[in-house]
Parts: sequence; C-alpha cells; structure tokens
Amino acid sequence: MSLKGKRIGFGLTGSHCTYDAVFPEIERLVLAGAEVLPVVTFTVKSTETRFGKGEDWVQRIEDLTGHKVIDSIVKAEPLGPKIPLDCMVIAPLTGNSMSKFANAMTDSPVLMAAKATLRNGKPVVLGISTNDALGLNGVNLMRLMATKNIYFIPYGQDDPVKKPNSMVARMTALSDTVLHAIEGKQIQPVLVERYKDDI
Repeated sequence: MSLKGKRIGFGLTGSHCTYDAVFPEIERLVLAGAEVLPVVTFTVKSTETRFGKGEDWVQRIEDLTGHKVIDSIVKAEPLGPKIPLDCMVIAPLTGNSMSKFANAMTDSPVLMAAKATLRNGKPVVLGISTNDALGLNGVNLMRLMATKNIYFIPYGQDDPVKKPNSMVARMTALSDTVLHAIEGKQIQPVLVERYKDDI
C-alpha cells in the first residue's frame, strides 16, 4: 500500500521538545504523496518555550504541508462528515491530551479531529510523549490501547533512570505505523527500547 493520495490529519499537542523529531516525519508523509492537513491545540499556537515560538511552529507546519492550520474546534469538526480523513495522527501526544482523549473530553481542535475520525470508523495513530505514561496516566494509555481504530507508534522509556515513568514514541516509525493502521493493523512490536535510540 502507498500513502499517495491519502488524506492524513496531523495533530500537534504541546510536547514542544518533541517537535524536532516529528517534523521530518511530516515531511516524509508529504513526500510520499499524502495530503496532510495540520491541526494544532491552543497551547501549540500560543506558547513560547526554549524550543521556539508557537507562531514559528505553526508557520513551519503550514509551509511544509501547504495548508493553513486547523486551530479551532469549529474548524476541526468537518473532518468527520464533510472532509473525511483516511487517518488522523497525533504526534506528539502529551499526557494531558491523552488523558482527555481516553475520557472523551473533546476540548481542543486536535481531539475534535480525532473524535471525528473515529466517528467515521477510520484509524487514529498516536505518538505519545509523556512523563507520566507509567504513572497515573497509565490507565489512560491502556484504555486507548484497547480501543478500536486507535493505533500506536512504537514507544518506550526514553530515560528509565532519571524519568522512570516517562515514555516517548519512536517517531521514525510514524509512516510505517500509518500504513499499517490504514490496513487495520497495529505495527509490532509496539513496546521498544526507546532510550537506546540515540546511543
């Protein structure tokens, strides 16, 4: 299967430290021929951190995809009935957004886009980046893993010594995960030794 001609929603949430790993994967989707529609949370758009300004990240993803960001719940809702997606990706997915998604709290454009995609029976691919995956958020992670049409980019502990509850997706597996998800399959293995990726 090819991604050529596929319409992929791409949601960014507020794990700013992960953007540098995510943007090459967005470019990979575009180069594979997918139409990528960017969706951002309010935090992404308005927050300035040591990793950059929100407005600069928004400009970058717009330049990369050729589409204006979807930055409101109202703009995201049509991704269900009027502009159906072949797949919705959320990467990075923060622990905060993960807990809301797992408990049906649709309070951001990204979560609305995911909800709209699930409503159409299409896959949602999640690339987690959270310091709390093996803490209180663990129950939400497992709830999402057991939910129909939700798939995960392989993930693992990024720093098991200093941050033992933290888990981050291996973003380089994003495109392959999307291809599998469109076919209704979870790429395996889903649990990887993420902390060794940079060694």
